[in-house]
Amino acid sequence: MDIFDALLHGFAQAVSFSNLLWCLVGCALGTAVGVLPGIGPAVAVAMLLPITGKVEVTASMIFFSGIYYGAMYGGSTTSILLNTPGETSSMVTALEGNKMAKSGRAGAALATAAIGSFVAGTIATVVVTLFAPGVAEFAVRLGPPEYFMLMLLAFTTVSAVLGQSTLRGMAALFIGLAVGCVGMDQISGQGRYVGNIPELLDGIEIVLVAVGLFAVAEVLYAALYEGRQAETQNALSRVHMTARDWRRSIPAWLRGTVIGAPFGCIPAGGTEIPTFLSYAAEKKLARDPQARAEFGTSGAIEGVAGPEAANNATVTTALIPLLTLGIPTSNTTAILLGAFQNYGIQPGPQLFTTAAALVWALIASLYIGNLMLLVLNLPMVGLWVRLLRVPKPQLYAGILIFSTVGAYGMRQSAFDLFLLYGIALVGVAMRRFGFPTAPVLVGMILGPLAEAQLRNALSIGEGSPMVFLQRPMSLALLVVVLAVLLLPRAARWWGRRRAAAAAV
Repeated sequence: MDIFDALLHGFAQAVSFSNLLWCLVGCALGTAVGVLPGIGPAVAVAMLLPITGKVEVTASMIFFSGIYYGAMYGGSTTSILLNTPGETSSMVTALEGNKMAKSGRAGAALATAAIGSFVAGTIATVVVTLFAPGVAEFAVRLGPPEYFMLMLLAFTTVSAVLGQSTLRGMAALFIGLAVGCVGMDQISGQGRYVGNIPELLDGIEIVLVAVGLFAVAEVLYAALYEGRQAETQNALSRVHMTARDWRRSIPAWLRGTVIGAPFGCIPAGGTEIPTFLSYAAEKKLARDPQARAEFGTSGAIEGVAGPEAANNATVTTALIPLLTLGIPTSNTTAILLGAFQNYGIQPGPQLFTTAAALVWALIASLYIGNLMLLVLNLPMVGLWVRLLRVPKPQLYAGILIFSTVGAYGMRQSAFDLFLLYGIALVGVAMRRFGFPTAPVLVGMILGPLAEAQLRNALSIGEGSPMVFLQRPMSLALLVVVLAVLLLPRAARWWGRRRAAAAAV
């Protein structure tokens, strides 16, 4: 009943005119961002972070959340019609969705993607409502050793899962940790790595790093390396589903939700894994001979319904570790963590007591936003498709101008602009050589917090690192960290050994 009462209070705040308007604008903008190839929610949220200096905290977090899950809806449109995923999470949708469009069933594919996103998003929001307070209550009992190990787990999982290799992921993480060390030491007050530059004494702004790495770097990379591509668009049929489509989609939606929801709760690095798992499951579970024959040929509707549901379930439940532990599990949640910090709010177990009104208004807005997105996506899909006519040069020029003005507007500092474009060039180099950018943000945001927890833990242990082994939860987390780092290598070594043995 406490959860139900808190949620009702959240709805009372979320349905205020201003918050509903912010939610609607966020959902509409998120859908547009998802539709336009090359612009993801991370880029959009990073670009709009400067509004945190002007807009009230609840309204801005509802707005950013609308962009976040709105992009998941919109990403399916370009995947199905153009075979160009607007978001990495929509790559799997393109496999069957584009084949359905080519065989004249684009409307059914778009409908199952939109309704599946709504079903999965709503179920996952119920999971957030029921389980997030319990996780927060449990997390309150953890001490500095456990928190340090949790952050170490976030570092290793995000770095190991994102990107082409663990080594590149770890290198990106250490760049972030180094950036996080710039500024005054939390305890001694000494300047670290400031190089006699007064502007660096306060540290490097999270907004600058996020906008530089995601928005500006995206534009510069597109200008430098992406050639002109001729895009062919499939015809858009009427957006509806037959009775047979419904029968085939409903089980796929539910299975996709069950697969995706747990992945959002763990720091496992995004939506790619659950969407591929859902697609593999649907392909394997296809009983109807006609449905089995459609996979990879004319397009199977289950191959769109399952991955889209898994994608949205993962995105929604990713708010559990963000709100309860302060641990981001994707690019966008890392930037959302930065937005919280801009308001002086540190997500974690105390958030449900210190900022309960904000948290429950945000959760209530997820229910409202899901309904808004269904209304925006089904009847208005033709409008979103017209966005694809926006020429890329003008689109990217607009992003560049908006990002530059936003970054300058925070402190009216020319130094910030030089820093912004310096960070953007680093971002371009990282993209060019396959280094993931999310670990940089995770390292920068969580690095100073991990340092503080490490110092506190060593103080508890009177300087002895054995404090991490003497506490059961801390030891268990350390084992998980080692497993994340060592098990994939052991599996690859064992696979090579078996292949060599088979060759002999």
